[in-house]
Formats: sequence, structure tokens, C-alpha cells
Amino acid sequence: MTQQHCPEAIVTPPVAEKQPQILLKHGDERVDDYFWMRDRDDPKVVTYLEAENAYTSAMLQHTEALQATLYQEMLGRIKETDLSVPYRQGDFYYYWRTEQAKAYSIYCRKKGSLEASEEVLLDQNKLAKDHTFFSLGVCQVSPDHQILAYSIDTSGAEQYTLFFLDLNSDKLYPETITNTYTSFTWGNDNCTVFYTQVDSANRPFQLWRHTLGNSPNRDVLLHQEEDKSYNLFVGKTRSKAYILMNLKSAITSEVHYLDANIPNGDFKVIHPRQPGMEYKAEHHSNYFYLVTNDKAINFKLVKTAVNSPAKSNWQTVIPHRDDVMLSGVSAFAEHLIIYEREAGLPTVRVKKLATGEEHNISFPEPTHSVFPENNPEFNSTILRFNYTSLITPSSVFDYNLNTQQRELKKETEVLGGYDRTQYLSERIMATASDGTEIPVSIVYKRGIEKNGKNPLLLTGYGSYSSCYPVSFSSSRLSLLERGVVIAIAHVRGGGEMGYKWYKQGKFLQKKNTFTDFIACAEHLIARKWTASDRLAISGGSAGGLLMGAVINLRPELFEVVVAHVPFVDVVTTILDTSLPLSAMEWEEWGNPNDKTYYDYMKSYSPYDNVESKDYPHLLITSGLNDVRVSYWEPTKWTAKLRQMKTDDNLLLLRTNMGAGHGGASGRYERLKETAFEYAFILDRLGLPETGSTALGALDGQATAAKSG
Repeated sequence: MTQQHCPEAIVTPPVAEKQPQILLKHGDERVDDYFWMRDRDDPKVVTYLEAENAYTSAMLQHTEALQATLYQEMLGRIKETDLSVPYRQGDFYYYWRTEQAKAYSIYCRKKGSLEASEEVLLDQNKLAKDHTFFSLGVCQVSPDHQILAYSIDTSGAEQYTLFFLDLNSDKLYPETITNTYTSFTWGNDNCTVFYTQVDSANRPFQLWRHTLGNSPNRDVLLHQEEDKSYNLFVGKTRSKAYILMNLKSAITSEVHYLDANIPNGDFKVIHPRQPGMEYKAEHHSNYFYLVTNDKAINFKLVKTAVNSPAKSNWQTVIPHRDDVMLSGVSAFAEHLIIYEREAGLPTVRVKKLATGEEHNISFPEPTHSVFPENNPEFNSTILRFNYTSLITPSSVFDYNLNTQQRELKKETEVLGGYDRTQYLSERIMATASDGTEIPVSIVYKRGIEKNGKNPLLLTGYGSYSSCYPVSFSSSRLSLLERGVVIAIAHVRGGGEMGYKWYKQGKFLQKKNTFTDFIACAEHLIARKWTASDRLAISGGSAGGLLMGAVINLRPELFEVVVAHVPFVDVVTTILDTSLPLSAMEWEEWGNPNDKTYYDYMKSYSPYDNVESKDYPHLLITSGLNDVRVSYWEPTKWTAKLRQMKTDDNLLLLRTNMGAGHGGASGRYERLKETAFEYAFILDRLGLPETGSTALGALDGQATAAKSG
């Protein structure tokens, strides 16, 4: 099905120099020919990355018109000048807005009413002006609304510099604090702040207290977490009564609390860390409400008195259930909002605290996502939430907790005549090799026939108990309009079907994640949704590991693969505790110092299992400043694949030389990255450059791009 183009016959791919290095562990001799690529200060590393980028550009030069068309299509669906739904916090209404041709949001507020004059708090476009990469971390006003704390990262390395802006004078405070993380909160006195800093491995490990106007040299270190498997976060309860210091590893947590009205006081622990036990805290009145997995794999809800929170005083509010996963709770003055997952779908339950009366909020579609929006006011009977599905754009609702009435405040507008009735979504089940039923969410254009001829893009993740979002994407319409079916495999290792689902896809059961994905692909082919030569797959980070593992296992099953910042050199990375995140990953993948885990990880690590055989078309991406998946993982993997694969399919590596894990910053650059990826998929599947006209004239620019 692949189109052939002349450049592929005349452009020579880069050849990486082989410098064999023996890596020993547990008596196992592993020879790594490309270990030298870890030294980013070595000029030949940069030269090689630039050569790979040049090769990728040359090999996809023939798709540049298609990329431009896709970009204009996607841009044409976006309302460039737009406004979020304002939310009330104290006497102010806060919101963000965007302007045409500007890449970043502008944060604003109005005092008293929505008819008041606008005050611009922070224009990210001005802050980003002289930077190729820009990311906003913290953005929090003080309790009295007079000071804005914000932090920025201009490299993609996720190390932020913290600033304080006087909103009355529009002048910055003299102090700046470097090397901070995005975890931050204000004390209730409006002049004390709490922030976290990262260590050499980019792990948030210190909690500091700062007094506004003082030099950071006078800041007080409140806690330093020595256990490298733990991260440290700080925040405030919705009641605004307590500052919470959360210490969390992959499987254990510990929460400390401090009266927010006495910010110079001492933190107290709710319950000391207990290996394998997790809990998170919410506050209401005289109680902490704790969501915990203590003798409850799918979590339960307990409450305990603030003045005596010891575990011996915990009282069960919602018991453990085998068929329902308790995800979290949020406390309002009169209500408790309970977020759960049942049968793989998110649910929201409302409990009236005075009477115990409960009801569920209903949602209309067979597969969807729902999550809370900004709800800063504790004394409110309105819950604001966001609802979306594969065919319903992001929709903000205000829900009256007493009357059970909902009001649609805003549905993200899709320009160009989007008609949701022209698309269908389904939730089907594939059967894994051990008999487990794996959910698959599907969206497609009405009229698609299951004849085995449809191009299909299958995505997945399956790690860290994360649930793959079943959400709308206007960019995705460019694929749907060209007849591509989109499917999401909700494989084990994720949290879609509860905590047991997660545990069945980690440690020594990790291979379930990969075989589940293969089972989903086989099911889609067997049910004639697609065929192997029409099947593209994509995944990022741990989802990139998934991509690497499944093409080692069943390369013939897939035609095209896109692997974003893929975590593919599993053993080498997790053994090296000097790297960001490595030590804490032991509780997700296993400790490789234990030979059992070492051997198991090595048996599926994509880099260690590349073989001399045919592989699908591959587009691999990375970021030079990525602190989560080091650039050298996808780079080494590419070099080894190019050395060993026996086919003539495209193998492309594209490294963003000025970004990190999340790729390019700014909405326009991100659209260009998506257009590049889609062009690769469409080209390799041999699909037409233009889609159907069902969306109508997209917009002036998009229409011009198509006609041109």
C-alpha cells in the first residue's frame, strides 16, 4: 500500500559508528554498540542527531504539501481568538483567552462582575518572545488577590524559575527562585509561600518556606526527602484550611499537614509511610477524608479527626468494592463529590453530608471522559466539570448539587461545519490470550464498512495506572475525514478497569500490556475493521515502550509505527540511578538489581530485543532536553534498528533540539508536529492527500490550502 518516491532511492541514511561497550550485571554480558550516544557534550553526538534530522526531512520532503494542507485544516478548525469560562474566586472572575496568531494563552481577571474592565495578569506571549521553547509552571494568585506567583521553563528540562508580581504596581519582586518544580502554594497570610526544588536527577525532593520580599538565601528548608523513590509535592486543601506536604512513591504515600493560618508552624504527619499503602487527603470541618488502599486494592474512603488522625481512629465512609475503583473525592461545604471508575468508565457521585443522601451524575455516551474544572470556592453548591468523548468536543458544565440541574457553559467550538452526527463511537471488547476482556474505544466516519480495507490508527499506553483519555480532538478529524478509523486499546497496566488491572500489567506481569495490545490489533483485523497492511499504531513515552515491544513480538502485524519519546532502553536506564526518575521506577517495573526482575526486563526491553528481521515503517521522535526519557534512548534504538532490520521500510528519527518530553511549545508548533506525524501515517498507508468534503469549507486559510 506504500507510495514510492524518488528521494528514498537516492538519500543515504546516517550510519552510526559502533563502539562496543560491555555492560555487566548478574554475570550477564550485554554489549552496547551505541553507549557513546549518552554524551550530549560530544560534538559527534550532535552531528549524528542533525544528520538524522536532515535525513528525515529529505525522506519526507515529498509530503511537505500534505503537511501544509493538514496544518491549515487543523488550524482552520480552531477558534484562534477564544475565551475560557470564567470562574469566580473571591471577588474576582478569572479566565484565560487566546488571540489570533499568538501561540500562548493570556491570563486575565475582572473584579465584581463579568461586565467589569479586564485586567491582564500574565501574557505568556510576551514572556515567551525571546525563547524557542516556553512552558508556564506555577500560576497562582495570593489569597488576597494582590500578588501573582508564576514560574517558567525555557528549555524543556522541567526546571522552573519562580517569580512574584505585584498586581497593583505591575512590578516584580526583587527575588527569583531557580531550580523549582511546579508544586507550590500560598500560606493564608499572603506573604508566606511554600515551594519545591529538584535534585540533580530532577526529582522534587525539598520543601522550602519563603517570605515575600526576602532573599531566597533566608528561606527555610522544611523537609528533604532522602529516599530516591519518593517525590515531594505541596498544595492546599479545597477548604483552604491546611497546607499538605505529600510524599509519594509509586506504591506508598505519606501526608503531612500544617494550619494554613499559621504558615510558620510545624507540619504533622497523618500516617507515617507504610510500604505498599497509599492514601491522599481532603479536608472538611473537623475531619480529613482519606482515599486509601489499606486492605482495599480498589481503594476505600475513610475519615479521621484532624486533631487525632492516627490510623487507629480511621472510620470507613465508603467500603472497598471489587467492581468499582475509587479514584478520589472533593469536599464542598455541604457535599462530597466522589470520583470512581466502574466497568472501565468514569463516574461521578454526589453525597450530601448532612443527610447522607446520594445520587449519580449521568453521562450519555458509551465511551467518554469526565473530570473536574476549576472549583476554587468551598462554599458553593455548583460543581463545574468537563465532559468530552471521541465525538463530543470539550464541554464545560455547571452542575447544581441540590437541584441536579446542569448548565452547559461552553462547548469548544469546532470551525468549518463540524457535524457530530457524521461520526460514530463504540466500545468493543477484545479477548487476550489468557481470556481477559480488553476494552477498545473506537471512533469512525459514518458510512464506514467493516470490509477489512479500512486504514486504522490504534493507540495505547498501559503504565502507571494511567487511563488513556477518551477525548475529542479536532486535529483527529483530518484522519477521520480520510477514512481512517481511530481506536484506543485500554490495555492492562493502565487504570481503566481498576487497580487490579494496573497490577496485572506491571512488575513480572508487564508483558500482559504488550500481548493485550496485540490481541486488540488481532481482534480489529478479525472483525474486519482493518487489515495488517492498513494498520498504523502510535504511543508515547511508556506508550513508546509499548510500540517497541509489540513490533519486536509481531512486526508483521503492523504497517506503520509512530513512537514518541519512547522509553525503549529499559534495563540500562533503570539501572542508572543518576538519571532522572530511575530509582522511583523500581516500584513500577521492578528493581533490576534483583536478577529475577533484571532478566524479565531484559526479555522485553525493545532496545535489547531488536532482531535481524523485517520491521514496519517507523517514525521515532525525541527531545534533546528530555529529562523523563533521555534523547539517547530513541537515538540508540534507531541506530540499532537501522543496523539490523532486513526491510526497505522507512526508519526515521526526528529530534527536537530545543525541547523536552512534551515536544514543541506553543499551539501552532504543536499543530505542525501533529501535521508532520499525520502526513507520515497517510503517506505510508498510501492514502489520498485530501479528505472528504463533509466538513464543508473549513475556513479561508484551509480552503485556500486545499485549492492550492
